[in-house]
Amino acid sequence: MSSPAPNRRSFLARGAALAAVPAVASLAGLAEPAFAADPLPDYAPIPPSALGPAVNAQGYYVGRLEKNLYWVTDSTYQAAFLTTKDGVVLFDAPPTIGHNLQRAIDEIASANGVSNKVTHIVYSHHHADHLGASSLFGRHVTRVGHAETKRLLARDNDPARPVPDVTFETHRTLHVGGERIELAWHGTNHTPDNIYIHLPNHDTLILVDINLPGWVPFSTFNISEDVPGTIAAPAKALSYPWKHYIGGHMGRTGTRRDMVIYQQYVTDLIDGVKKALVTVDPTPFFTKYGNNSWAAVKTYQDAQAEYASAPVIKKYTGVLAAADVYTASTAFLILESVRLDLGVGSQVHP
Repeated sequence: MSSPAPNRRSFLARGAALAAVPAVASLAGLAEPAFAADPLPDYAPIPPSALGPAVNAQGYYVGRLEKNLYWVTDSTYQAAFLTTKDGVVLFDAPPTIGHNLQRAIDEIASANGVSNKVTHIVYSHHHADHLGASSLFGRHVTRVGHAETKRLLARDNDPARPVPDVTFETHRTLHVGGERIELAWHGTNHTPDNIYIHLPNHDTLILVDINLPGWVPFSTFNISEDVPGTIAAPAKALSYPWKHYIGGHMGRTGTRRDMVIYQQYVTDLIDGVKKALVTVDPTPFFTKYGNNSWAAVKTYQDAQAEYASAPVIKKYTGVLAAADVYTASTAFLILESVRLDLGVGSQVHP
């Protein structure tokens, strides 16, 4: 296993978080950034419970989940791998971890005297931030994913993310080296192709970009493409038997308790949004901005999102990391879904 490095929280995690951001100033030949926010806001401290193990000097941590199933993280992204008698099954290949994926596999394989050759990569969904290192493993790896993942990757035509060789529509059992991996699609959520990856003999569920253990969702509900589907996902996840959870992001794995806390967080936001839709008066916003309809709508909806998110931020600060950072944007997307998908607050002109 990787040994701790004391500077992980102060440097490496931030480096991983910024890895995908273009170096605009460098590309433009600028000595300093063209824009700097002034002043930068302060946010609540991150609760220690949200932080995972320290990464090593190369920028990764690898640890055992159960038996021969391992997980690897750079404190911002996560992947997992299963060692078998016939080779290694890798679950996702985030580019921020990149070549450290093979280093982590090599470390475990060397310690346990097993093969370090990746024979299969299981795709959770098509997004580049989780698959962008897939091409590092060559053309002779069998890639497995949902049928929609193949269609979307063919559309995107990204050489870093080869299309799956093996696909399925609703369920598939993958047998590799005497191990069993259950793959299932239970409808759209974060994306149309995001799947549930269950390893029943290892008490583990992998469901990416839904619950990020210890943290609130990234902006606008992890940029959910299907809000009702995303809201329904935790209950579907909890219907599986598992002890360990891989959510795809941040520095630690999750538990069933983490899923319950996340589920309650979302429920609290839904309740707040429904109250906001009938409580926040639109009159001042439309009076002030007159025929600038977008200004009126924006400020009105900002006020609704603030109304819905304020008590949730207060309740979960110190419980979920960054509750004060992204809760309002998630409240906005849930507000739009409750309004548009469920019809709450919709009125027919007399």
